[in-house]
Formats: sequence, C-alpha cells, structure tokens
Amino acid sequence: MIQFENIVKRFRRNEVLKGVNLTIDRGHRVALVGSNGAGKTTLIRCLLGEYTCDGRVLVDGMDPRKQRREVLSKVGFVPQLPPPLRMPVGQLIRFAASLCESDPARMRDVAQKLGFDAEQFRHQPFVKLSGGQKQKLLIAIALGRESELLVMDEPAANLDPDARHIFFQLLAEKQERAAMLISSHRLDEVATLVNRVIEMDQGKVVLDDRVADLVELSSRLRCRLRLIQPEEAFAKTIGEWGFLGAADGVTWEGYIAGPDRLRFLGVLSRYAALLAGMEMEEAEEQVAAANVS
Repeated sequence: MIQFENIVKRFRRNEVLKGVNLTIDRGHRVALVGSNGAGKTTLIRCLLGEYTCDGRVLVDGMDPRKQRREVLSKVGFVPQLPPPLRMPVGQLIRFAASLCESDPARMRDVAQKLGFDAEQFRHQPFVKLSGGQKQKLLIAIALGRESELLVMDEPAANLDPDARHIFFQLLAEKQERAAMLISSHRLDEVATLVNRVIEMDQGKVVLDDRVADLVELSSRLRCRLRLIQPEEAFAKTIGEWGFLGAADGVTWEGYIAGPDRLRFLGVLSRYAALLAGMEMEEAEEQVAAANVS
C-alpha cells in the first residue's frame, strides 16, 4: 500500500528526515508518534505529495507528486490544524465530494452521526465554526467516502466523548480494507486504536513494533467510580465525559469508548488520592451481541 524508500527531506541546511524506510499495508493501523519536531508531519506531507524529497514514496505503486490526483482519490486526510477556509459548509462538502467522486449525502450523514448538523450550518463559513465542529466536519469528509488510506493528525483532539465513540465505530467499519496512519505526539491518545507503533525522533524511525490488537474499536465500557469525598474539580472533569453523579457526590457512573480506556485512566490518575474504588466492564449490549454470535 505505502512505501517510503530512503526518504530524506531538507529545509535549507536542516535535514528533517534522515533516510526513512517503511512499508505499510492494508489492515495496518499505525500510530506515528514522537515529540514535536521529530519529523511526523513532514513525512505525512511527503506522503500526500505536498513536499518534494529525496528517495521514493509510493502509494499502490504511484508517485504522490507525479500522480497526485490518483493518489489523493484514495486518501482520507484529517489535518491537525483546520485550514482557514471561508467556503460555506455546504459548498465545502460538495467540493470535497466532487474531488473523489463521492456522494455528499454520505459526508453529511457521517457529520450527523458525530453530532454536527451540516445542513443547519450549510451557509456558515467553515472558518467561523468552533474547533469541535471543524474537526467533526473534516472527519466526515475523510470518512464519508471510499478511502483506502486514512491519514489523520491528532484526529480526535477536539471531540467530545460521545463523538469520539462514534469516530471509533466509523474507523472499525474500515479497519479491514484500509490502511490507517494516525499521528500523535502522545502514545496514550492512540495506543488502543492501532496494531503497530512507529516512533520517530530527530528525523529517524527509532521504533517499529507490532502491538496486541485486542481492543474492539466499536466497544464501550461501563464504569462506576466511588470517591472518598465529594470534590468539585473532579465533578467538573468527569461530567465532561458524560458521567452522572449520585446525590451523595461520591458515586459516579458512565460509559467510555473502549479505545479511550487508557486516556480515561490517565485522567483519573490526577485524582488517584480521591478514588475509593473503580469498576469497569464491557457494556451489556456488547456482551449480549457476543453471545448471539
């Protein structure tokens, strides 16, 4: 699917990529991790044909610089920073759909699932949307088409917990027939989404490891928390995850997306001294579905 062969990229005297060699096949869900400046975004831009570079980049045997239209027709891309587009939402969807010969209704449908009503905002300039709305629309454009390669840079950073769960479900629908490259500076944000981790540092690949593929992307976990005492800061944080508290202020219940478990535990670690107990189990509807199958 994707081949990087001895990729070197320089900006004047600064060598940002230093001989990167990688092969990524369909079915690979890759976490591309590393600190800021490690070379992740530059590698992605070489893949998308935005940069020239030494070496060779191929997508299904095609050069993304020389055959850019053909390559980009296969790619769904979610950038880390939304572009400053003044195009109205409705026009943007139609334009994006025309580039890849897709049905704009599918993109609007995905946006609706994520909690963004594209029809309601069809006359609103993209640049005027909130950060979360922009992210949902960009994801809808990327996933509402028949893409064979998904390239996503911090894709769920601005999504609320419900939208993250829907996002993971949408990824699950594509996981067998598409390759996914998910860039992040934090492994805990994407670890449970992927089956391969590639770490970059100073323009080089320093780790390329297959990981256990045990988390079902569409799964949900039911979670019950008990505190030693009520705490206002905890109540605000856990409320953002959609948890509901009992009248005593020390018992909280809610659901989290399966791939978000590590991220959720990281949030709870801030309040470790407050926790008296925690229970986490697969949601009942998943257990029932597993028994039926």
